[in-house]
Amino acid sequence: MNKKIITLIITIAIVAILVGIFMIIPKSSEEKDNSSSKNKENNQVNNNENNKDNNKENNSSSIAVIYFSASGTTKKVAEIISNETLADLIEIVPKEKYTSADLDWNDSKSRTSIECDDESSRPEIANVINVDNYDVIYLGYPIWWGDVPHIILTFMDTHKLDGKTVIPFCTSGGTGISGSMSTLKKYNKNVNWIDGERLSTKESDIIEWLKSINY
Repeated sequence: MNKKIITLIITIAIVAILVGIFMIIPKSSEEKDNSSSKNKENNQVNNNENNKDNNKENNSSSIAVIYFSASGTTKKVAEIISNETLADLIEIVPKEKYTSADLDWNDSKSRTSIECDDESSRPEIANVINVDNYDVIYLGYPIWWGDVPHIILTFMDTHKLDGKTVIPFCTSGGTGISGSMSTLKKYNKNVNWIDGERLSTKESDIIEWLKSINY
């Protein structure tokens, strides 16, 4: 074969190889950069999630939102407080569920009317609640007949709250929390009671209250 042809073929081959190398290197570098950027973004997301989980774990070891809710209104407020404070959410479940008829305040013979008239009544609680690990407890309940439902007194009878900080909150059609606060303070004087608030389910109002008490 003619030397010139051989030389031309070799030259073309070398050029093709060089072109291929230059095309591969930028692409690999770009892929590496994109991969690095993506990994960095994923790590940031994972770190944020881990930090959120760690914060909740740290806070929930000392803070709980414990509530009783017969109609579901207090439950909604408790859930918002739990989300905002990263606290554990614990429901006080009555052994005998309250029906609509039980909650009829116009009926003097309804279950709640009878319970509220009887100072010794202590409705049973169905679930086991452990308060040992909590230093701060948000205690939620509806206002019944101007005062705290007696199942809350059952909870206080069966759980040692001495030395803990307890922040009551309530829901009602209009009655404030002062009457129930007075009952709770007299019932256990060894609790560090923080004056609570009557709350609606409006999230912005709940958040504003939480900021004001700084717990």
